Amino acid sequence: MPGRDDIFQKALNEGHSAAWDQEWDKAVSAYRRALQEIPDNPKALSSLALALYQSGAIEEALQIYMNVAKLSPDDPIPMEKVAQLSERLGNLKNAMDAAIRAGDLFLQQRDADKALENWVRVTNLNPEHAIARSRLAQVHEKLGHTQQAVTEYLALASIIQRAGNAEKSKEMVDKAQSISPNSSEVKQAQTLLKTGQLLPKPIRGKGGTGPIRMSQVRQLQEPQKAASGLDPITDARQKALTQLAELLFEFSDESPTAQERRGLSAIMKGTGGLSLQQAEQTKVVLHLGQAIDAQSKGRESQAAEEMEAALEANFKHPALYFNLGLLRYKGERYESAQRFLQNAIKHHDYALATRLLLAQILAKKSDFHGAALEYLEALKLADSMTVPSDKADEIRQQYEPFIEAQKNQKDESGLQKICENINSLLTRADWREQLHKTREQMPKQEGEMLAPLADVILQAQSSSVLESMNRINQLARMGSLRSAMDEAYDAVIHAPTYLPLHTLMGDLLVQEGRPADAIMKYGVVAQAYSARGEVLQATKLLRRIIQLSPMDLNSRNRLIDQLVARGQIDDAIHEYLELAAIHYRLAELDMARKTFTIALRLVQQGNASRDWNTHILQRMADIDLQRLDWKQALRVYEQIRTLAPDDDAARKQIIELNLRMAQPDKALSELENYINHLESQNKNDLAISFLEDLVKDHEDQPLLKRTLAAQLHHSGRTAEAVGLLDALGEDLVRKGDKPGATEVINQIVLMNPPNADEYRQFLNQLRSE
Repeated sequence: MPGRDDIFQKALNEGHSAAWDQEWDKAVSAYRRALQEIPDNPKALSSLALALYQSGAIEEALQIYMNVAKLSPDDPIPMEKVAQLSERLGNLKNAMDAAIRAGDLFLQQRDADKALENWVRVTNLNPEHAIARSRLAQVHEKLGHTQQAVTEYLALASIIQRAGNAEKSKEMVDKAQSISPNSSEVKQAQTLLKTGQLLPKPIRGKGGTGPIRMSQVRQLQEPQKAASGLDPITDARQKALTQLAELLFEFSDESPTAQERRGLSAIMKGTGGLSLQQAEQTKVVLHLGQAIDAQSKGRESQAAEEMEAALEANFKHPALYFNLGLLRYKGERYESAQRFLQNAIKHHDYALATRLLLAQILAKKSDFHGAALEYLEALKLADSMTVPSDKADEIRQQYEPFIEAQKNQKDESGLQKICENINSLLTRADWREQLHKTREQMPKQEGEMLAPLADVILQAQSSSVLESMNRINQLARMGSLRSAMDEAYDAVIHAPTYLPLHTLMGDLLVQEGRPADAIMKYGVVAQAYSARGEVLQATKLLRRIIQLSPMDLNSRNRLIDQLVARGQIDDAIHEYLELAAIHYRLAELDMARKTFTIALRLVQQGNASRDWNTHILQRMADIDLQRLDWKQALRVYEQIRTLAPDDDAARKQIIELNLRMAQPDKALSELENYINHLESQNKNDLAISFLEDLVKDHEDQPLLKRTLAAQLHHSGRTAEAVGLLDALGEDLVRKGDKPGATEVINQIVLMNPPNADEYRQFLNQLRSE
């Protein structure tokens, strides 16, 4: 039964509005509602696919674009999207087939440039793709692109020669010679054919290696998809390889969009560390590509060497550290493995696997004491991952006394048994199911409190510390803060490294009205948690410090470091903005701008929301304006304009800054570009409103008034346009600007108002004077 058009159109418009605001989840929901009314509407399906892609659901977006391609077989755009997304996912055969078809469809629509672009995409993925080379050769020849046509015919000749057809190969070389008789490349090819030698192989285009490596990672993962699950180490390895391939894909992407994104670096000079210089990036692309290639072929030692070379080229990423640590562990280079793994331990994607690998390394070195502690840390992470999220922190806290007790454990056989028990529980594909089964077998706790799984695995008596904490909390609730602190000091003697106890002491100091001492205590405990790799707990304590002392810049910087290490990029950026705001309030404009710049680099480097870009750039531009650095402000606003073409505030600032800098031609060019942009979207009323605001702010700029008048006339409001120009002409005459007045009156005459003859007469009078 067909759906209702009004509901469909309303949902579609809501989706477009959400997409315009880059609220992709809302856009997805709205488009799905629209498709419930008209399921096979190509426009709604394409919009849904785009929103899904932007929200990270690439595979579902690909399936929808494939459906749209079937519904609209003559439309090249969905087929082009199928090619792009297939390439992004590493499915190169589908990508090449779709790109060939997209190119053919674009050519049918007489869009040769887009056809060529799609066929070039194929040759980047497979330089010896004969069909793509043939298409490129023929179209370049027809368009008169001599050099490109010769290159493609020679490439085609090489492919055909290697397929064993010498006669056809000579035919292709002769074709190239007929196009460019004096070409040195053609003459060289003819010589090679005459002497019975092979023609050079076609080379891969720039930017083609990223998808190849993604494909190799995909092939590595294929055998594991059939399994019911992955053990933590294999799972982390898969995530690390995928992330490295994605980074390589981004680095090697030469599309206009990618180049525009990388163009942000032009306004982020002099702030160090988070982005790669071009030379370093080239080395990283080379070594990462070779590392993934070697690992896909089982050459793990070579892969590790290439990853170390990428590290030396200043590429530092948790995925690289983890993968490198794992490879060195497999190669029995345990010291190197430990060193690399320590740099991955704070990232939530790799923390559990890293703890297990460190434990296994220590066990192999017969350090069962250290191994047991690492295994307990691993069990703590795994346990917290399999309970409801609101109980995770509670579970983690309960592990502290068990870990504390194990630090004093001397029984090596007991320690070895702990290692064996936890290792057998966690290093298996169904480890989550095993943890759930183990928890089901545990005695039920009173109330809603969950007991840690360590209760089952350990026999150590750690209850005394917990009992002391209960007494401290009871005394604090009764208002006996001094007695509670005395009890805490007694407990610390027996458990000096039990960090929750120290945190509780900090809480008591806050209640006693001693915030400075509490901040000092929290800072020390946060440092200890960070050294242990407990980033979440360190982060919570640093947030407490900032709540007590918002101007504590050192603690805020430490908090940012912890958030970045944990992969919480959006939270880190938020803290950078808070830090910049503090510098701004202190009138430290240089420090504020530098902090904004570092935050912007982090947006580009991490998996943060791209919405941050324009927000941060706007703040930077505000500071540049306050410092009267108009040139720098102009560059920033131009970058905002590129990222957000509909940002009228940025457009207005660009125009005003050009006027301040005595560059009226550039101001007018920017204004015309924006007006044309609005007209292309049928937003004529917005264009007029924008111009009216500019005229109000710049009454002394005749060009703005003339542009407004032209727009009014274009919108059918000729009388208003003539009135505006008439007043402007009179003003210019009064000021003695006869050339300017002549241009204005001539503009009126061209509008052909009812009294045009009067204006012609006045125009002749002005010219004769």
